[in-house]
Amino acid sequence: MSVRENLRVMVVDDMGVSRALVTNALDEMGVVHYAAEADPKAALAKLTAAPVHLVLCDMNMPGMNGLQLLDALRRHPATANIGFIVITGSPTPDIIQQGQKLRLNNLVPKPFTTAGLRTAIEQVIGKRL
Repeated sequence: MSVRENLRVMVVDDMGVSRALVTNALDEMGVVHYAAEADPKAALAKLTAAPVHLVLCDMNMPGMNGLQLLDALRRHPATANIGFIVITGSPTPDIIQQGQKLRLNNLVPKPFTTAGLRTAIEQVIGKRL
């Protein structure tokens, strides 16, 4: 089986259009095992119950932002090593610095292309999709 057939991904974004853009890009890449969640707290519960290989997460969401979700995942033994990519329209130095402290694996600026997202994912998983 290829990487794209084995890779399990969770997309977390409170905006339906943004979730659809990310999942459409995953479809274009041939990634078949992914789930999408609008609520980061619900995503945290699902991820701790059934960890995935990679989380693609929006930065700005109500209740819990992307870095807060990352922090919560890093604190839980079952999810501490999940690959995590933040997708944001404002990649500020503060976000980058906080992300480095939390072992953020990559950051993708909005708007993104499928090719750009693929490159970011490949940098995290270490294999070609």
